[in-house]
Amino acid sequence: MTRLDATGIALAGDVFERLLAEAQRAAPLECCGLLLAQAADPGRVTALVPTANVSATPHESFEIDPAALLGAHRAARSGGPVLAGFYHSHPNGRRDPSPCDATMASGDGRVWAIIAGGRVGCWRDTAHGFEPLFYTIVDN
Repeated sequence: MTRLDATGIALAGDVFERLLAEAQRAAPLECCGLLLAQAADPGRVTALVPTANVSATPHESFEIDPAALLGAHRAARSGGPVLAGFYHSHPNGRRDPSPCDATMASGDGRVWAIIAGGRVGCWRDTAHGFEPLFYTIVDN
């Protein structure tokens, strides 16, 4: 089991590679999607689900398709993977949360992975704003 704490998470290697690929595929628009973990090990992100970016301005912001988000919550209630967080890309090359990200944040403690410039940054969405997270890439 991966220890879940406030400062770090584990990303399965294939998840990490797919994050980079999703950002590259979507450029110059922002990609987005869901990060999933098993309920017994919420500190280890084992899957991602790409979603449509339904933002009116997808070249500078993202909005996850609400139907995909509801589907993830339903699957978790039925014993499937839990929603560990979200990912999106910043085609501008900055891996830190943008002012737009800050306005969308809910303070729910979930992980936000931001892909930019061929690199991934992870953040925890806390009641006090985004806090940086270290991540380790682990075997699938």
